[in-house]
Amino acid sequence: MEFSILLAKIFAAIYLAAGLGLLINPKFYPKIIDDMVKNTAVLYLYGFIAIVGGVFMVSYHNIWEKSWVVIITLFGWAALLKGFMILIFPKSLVICRPMFKMRLFSIVAFIIAAFFGYFGFFA
Repeated sequence: MEFSILLAKIFAAIYLAAGLGLLINPKFYPKIIDDMVKNTAVLYLYGFIAIVGGVFMVSYHNIWEKSWVVIITLFGWAALLKGFMILIFPKSLVICRPMFKMRLFSIVAFIIAAFFGYFGFFA
């Protein structure tokens, strides 16, 4: 359970920062996607990091139980899948670009941050 709490704290911090970033600098994030798709080395590195993070989480936190920790496991599998998708279909990242234009994405990031923040810091 300690590892689940650590990962929850990390996810809370990341999603809080991303949500604030999207809210404060909404024009910045679509540029990141454009730049990553244009720069193949960065895109390859991003896919590689996603696979490493996904394998790490799937290997050390592959917990399938009826509690909040299964969400971390799902995030690990999603990271692994995302990494494979980026390395196999690099241009598929362009699909994500419109999400960063919407305020809804920042709200979703805040909800995820609150969820993981609760279990990481308060529960």
